[in-house]
Order: sequence, then structure tokens, then C-alpha cells
Amino acid sequence: MSGGQCAGADRFQYLQALVTEFQDTDRIGGICNLCLDKAMKNHILSSGGLSLIINCLSSRREETVLSAITTLMYLCTASSRAEITTPPVVECMVRFSLSENRRFSNLAKIFLEDYCSEQQVEAARSLNQHTALGIPLPKD
Repeated sequence: MSGGQCAGADRFQYLQALVTEFQDTDRIGGICNLCLDKAMKNHILSSGGLSLIINCLSSRREETVLSAITTLMYLCTASSRAEITTPPVVECMVRFSLSENRRFSNLAKIFLEDYCSEQQVEAARSLNQHTALGIPLPKD
């Protein structure tokens, strides 16, 4: 492996370790704060971090899901918006917006209003099942 490939692998392992910590702890809002740093934001986006964070939307831990939504909002840029607002993610946010849990519903509504087009939201709302392609709704 060349030095560049090794560094890329190390970055991915570091990012994976952050996501694992993010999933395994009740208090890791730190990844949200980490994205506020421009260099870290670029690092997360360039290292395949979005898919790892999107996977956290299926966590059974309320704090993990809330942090994942917030992190996705912080990572949204002109170049990352399309990857963040894919149909499964938008449908997931529609489901969260219908939750009786006010924290989920409020944050999801902000995501839908600020980061998604009206067409994306309508397409997600028009689906009858709101299954989010395997992304389960966390327990209220």
C-alpha cells in the first residue's frame, strides 16, 4: 500500500472509531461539535463519513439518532446535500416528524424545511408505508 492509501485507511478507521463511540455511548454529541470545524467537516465528507452517520439514524438510542440528524444538518453543503437528502433519509425524517416524541418531530421538521426541497418531502409523504427502507423509527 502506498503512503496515501495507508493514510486513507487510517482516516477511515479513525472515523469508524468515532462512529462506534457515537453509537455505543449515551453522551456523544461531540461529533456534532466536531463538524463545526471546517477541516473536520471536510475530512468527514471526504472519508465516507456520511454513510456511517446515516446508518446511525437506525439506532435504538434516542440521543444517537438526534445527534445523527444534527450532524447531517451541520455537514450539509452544496456538494453533500444530494447524498444527505436521499429518498430513504427524507422518508426517515418524515417518519420522525410524525413522532409523538417532540425532540424527534421538531428536529426532523427543521431538517425537512431547511435541507429538503418541497418535491423531496412530498415524494416521501406520498409513500403509504413510511418504512424508510429499513430505517426503523426509534422508540418514543
